[in-house]
Amino acid sequence: MTRRPVLLWWGIGALLAAMALGASMTAPGPDLPSAIDRGWNQLMIDIQSPAMVQFGQIMNVVGGGWIATYLVPLVVLAALVLTRRWRAAVFVAVSLLASVAVVQLLKLLFGRSRPEEMLVLSDYGSFPSGHTANAATIAVIAVLLIPRVWVLLLGVLWALTMAFSRTLLSVHWLTDTIGGMLVGAGTVLIVGAIMLPWVRARSGAAPSTSGSEDTPTS
Repeated sequence: MTRRPVLLWWGIGALLAAMALGASMTAPGPDLPSAIDRGWNQLMIDIQSPAMVQFGQIMNVVGGGWIATYLVPLVVLAALVLTRRWRAAVFVAVSLLASVAVVQLLKLLFGRSRPEEMLVLSDYGSFPSGHTANAATIAVIAVLLIPRVWVLLLGVLWALTMAFSRTLLSVHWLTDTIGGMLVGAGTVLIVGAIMLPWVRARSGAAPSTSGSEDTPTS
């Protein structure tokens, strides 16, 4: 069983780290990227090819368009409700909404400018990366609900791939994607610390009742 204080403190630590990163990256000015960010952005420009750009554009749609915003959440929520795991569905919905809210708040707070070489249109504020935050949010949700090594590995791979694609398109600085992963993971960990005991609590039905949302899976 996951310990609530552990999740809570890791979540708070991740959000504080994201805020510290955002503050340090924008302290010289919202239009003055760090040397690391400039160097990584130039590297991404150097390796851009038609195939790589197409890959990045696909990730742009999958990670932040109608697919990620509406289709994936609705499919996941519907699947959880149909399998009588409505508490898990509530946890997923709250985590996704909270992650979006924190991302938008930090975008407004830091107001960081995006790279001039960006290849796709995007909204205001470069820090943190919303696409990467969403990928990290989904990954951590999956790990908390399905604590398996293969889920963890797939989640890490998904988040890193999304982060790479955002810098490949020069729509984000490298540190924006790091901040996005911290925000996405940290938000879910905090929500999980609050909600997971309720999600995993047994209902008032008799222990022998099958199909309960709280029946452990092997």
